[in-house]
Amino acid sequence: MKLFERTGKMALGSRLRLMTAKLTDDAAKIYELYEVEFSPKWFPVFFVLSEDGEKTITEIANEIGHSQPSVSKIIQEMTAAGLVQENRESTDKRRNVAALTNKGIDISQKIKVQCGDVDAAVESIISEARHNLWEAIEEWEFLLEQKSLLRRVQEQKKLRESKDVQIVPYEEQYQTAFRSLNEEWISTYFQMEEADYKALDNPNEYILEKGGKIFVALYNNEPVGVCALIKMNDPDYDFELAKMAVSPKIQGKNIGWLLGQAVVNAAKDLGATKIYLESNTALKPAINLYQKLGFIKVVGRSTPYERCNIQMELNLSNQSKSQFIK
Repeated sequence: MKLFERTGKMALGSRLRLMTAKLTDDAAKIYELYEVEFSPKWFPVFFVLSEDGEKTITEIANEIGHSQPSVSKIIQEMTAAGLVQENRESTDKRRNVAALTNKGIDISQKIKVQCGDVDAAVESIISEARHNLWEAIEEWEFLLEQKSLLRRVQEQKKLRESKDVQIVPYEEQYQTAFRSLNEEWISTYFQMEEADYKALDNPNEYILEKGGKIFVALYNNEPVGVCALIKMNDPDYDFELAKMAVSPKIQGKNIGWLLGQAVVNAAKDLGATKIYLESNTALKPAINLYQKLGFIKVVGRSTPYERCNIQMELNLSNQSKSQFIK
């Protein structure tokens, strides 16, 4: 169909629905061909009952991957058609047990003959086609179970939008943004502390002049994220990753990841072997980001911040700079 040549993969769902509609229409006519009064949508529920015997609504729903209300509606329709009886010989009326009636059992025998012909017909299509749709569907189901189409689109959206983000070195013109972005997120979850004011009000004195660096994320030339690499006077660590903040109005564009990459790569360029950071486990997206960058939890260090309840480190000797260029 030329429409789908024009729409491309955007219309995947519409194309599958159109194929499903064609197959369902043919399925209804196939039941008529075998003189079976049966709705195609009943088949998964009917198949389970014919193969496994009586089942509860919940058991059927779990077996075929449908919702319980959907299965209940199908059971009601098949009951009206005389194919299914609910709660037969069930002493517990709270358990909605369904089983095939004698009529349903007779129909199942007819459908088994029909299924043999349908299987052969489908096999003939597979033999004529260049691709095995049946195997492809199974593979797609597995892949979408691992990561949904929605999540994949979200990732592509992030990737595309992140191309409009620039990571630049700190300049005096970004001092207000450096302070306000950090103050915004800290005040949202915690309280500003003395150590915050020192670094945010005097980034040159407390960060840059001591051998550290600050990076700024620009989106449409506006500063929307910041992160600092602070030189540490510590025998175990060379630098601390700190003061990372991204505007909540612009999140979802991989800005935190890009800032983290810039800081880690800068530390490598400066010959660092280990980076340290402090955070709070309530900030789950931040913790996930740090883990993605390669940080692991450490314990037993003192901190000037009351809000800190997790400390992490990144051993740079275990990584190459190319790992962060994706």
